[in-house]
Amino acid sequence: MTSRTLTEQTGARTDEAASLIGDARERIDALDDRIIGLIQERVAVSAVIQEARISSGGRRVNLAREMDVLAHYRDALGKPGTALAMTVLELCRGRI
Repeated sequence: MTSRTLTEQTGARTDEAASLIGDARERIDALDDRIIGLIQERVAVSAVIQEARISSGGRRVNLAREMDVLAHYRDALGKPGTALAMTVLELCRGRI
């Protein structure tokens, strides 16, 4: 990739800034891949829990546990953390 192309892609005005932005974006892409992998792992673990709960005669979802998860995300990330936790919970258990 040429400096001009990288500069155009990043919106930077200098080659140095464009390079820094390009490197940071690569790191973000790698982090996103890790986050996706962790969410996929969480989905699988949640399926094991749900199956055990249902096979023992319990409900698929434990609302008290979900409230704990929501509070944990909110405490760590603020109000947007609650929305993120809701999305993660929905991915893991489906809509209720």
